[in-house]
Amino acid sequence: MAVSQAAAQAEKVIGHGDNATTIQDVTNPGKDRERFGHPTENMKALAWMGKNTVEMIDCPKPAIIEDRDVILKITGSTVCGSDLHLLHGSVVELEKGDILGHEFCGIVDEVGSAVSKVKKGDRVVASFQIACGDCRYCAKKLSSQCEKTNSNTIENAMYGGRTAGMFGYSHFTGGFAGGQAEYTRVPYGDVNLLKLPDDVPDEKGLFLSDVVSTSWNCVVDTGVKEGDVVAIWGAGPIGQMCADFSFINGASRVILIDQNWRLDYVKEKYPKVETVDFTQLKGAKAVVAKLKEMCDGVGPDVALECVAGEYPKTWLHTIELATGLETDTSEILNECIESVKNYGRVGITGVYVGYTNHFNIGSLMERGIRFIGNGQAPVHLYWEDLLKKIQSGEIDPLKMVTHRVKVEDLDKVYYKFDKKEDGMQKVYVQTRFSAPPCEGSPALTEY
Repeated sequence: MAVSQAAAQAEKVIGHGDNATTIQDVTNPGKDRERFGHPTENMKALAWMGKNTVEMIDCPKPAIIEDRDVILKITGSTVCGSDLHLLHGSVVELEKGDILGHEFCGIVDEVGSAVSKVKKGDRVVASFQIACGDCRYCAKKLSSQCEKTNSNTIENAMYGGRTAGMFGYSHFTGGFAGGQAEYTRVPYGDVNLLKLPDDVPDEKGLFLSDVVSTSWNCVVDTGVKEGDVVAIWGAGPIGQMCADFSFINGASRVILIDQNWRLDYVKEKYPKVETVDFTQLKGAKAVVAKLKEMCDGVGPDVALECVAGEYPKTWLHTIELATGLETDTSEILNECIESVKNYGRVGITGVYVGYTNHFNIGSLMERGIRFIGNGQAPVHLYWEDLLKKIQSGEIDPLKMVTHRVKVEDLDKVYYKFDKKEDGMQKVYVQTRFSAPPCEGSPALTEY
């Protein structure tokens, strides 16, 4: 909490850059109702209130503030594993009252005067990143690296460059209110919304916003190809989709590393996937040794890291994280590097915020490992083709969805999701505007 607030204050002192062409730091219309909120209408939203604390709040419905804005009536959202990094305060520059949520779909409620590609009443899904549509990266549909929607100075200094602005993901990424709410403002709405056809229900189309696109990017960006043996760290929704997509792209075997009931879920839903419960192994290099054993003594061709850097396994990294000596642990990264065969590939799609210690750069260099930061996935590059795969049935996002919940219960859902309770993998969050559940949707769970 203290670090996050200090970073936020430092940004205010330093000041933003001058690159952004959309208004920054509109994380809750209630912080300045006169400028950013509807004068009379309110809504329910999920807000960050401090480290490990979120609350459902009542706040103003967002208003059109720029001529390319769209106000979206939310019909579906979800909770992502990366939202937990916000909950824990691992991502800096969160402020009390910031509305969270970067995956959402809905119905167009209002449009700005310059919006021409969507109209009131359209069913759409939003990309989790905010793209301008015309900078050097957007021209190539590399929307996650848009140059004009995030002017944060600390991110630019820390990373040597900025990412695009992102919904509900702190002032570090521009400061935009998220979609875990009944309404959301979408800047550059004609760029960042994709129309959903009638044969794709919200319960499937929603996940083009992030998890489906992110998983696809992880697999294809790391170069999974015909005959590859792929090892995946993390049996959450991203890991599950990466397993599916690895097979679609020709993998001969997929091995998934995790623990507890999550592996049982994978075995039920993805019977072709082999599993490793790391808690049942002994020794400092136990996962590495097990994967070598399973793969002819040389290891898999590809390792996909779908966990994140905030989960230490040893006391050393636990202490270094707690004392601020690093922001992310290198333990899983080292397992990936050391497990793959010589000239193997390692793709990183789990969230890593800053710096890590004890990284095995020697193995990376000496054995010719291709170490690939998959980045925040460029949703715009993939979502039209992935929508067609959902339409055809080649991809079924509902396989990873375990719960359907009400937006009013989102604060409780965060805590259960964080603790991995109730067998919760991926949730579909309905609002008062949602359509009746589609076939295959989980029954509503109320807390």
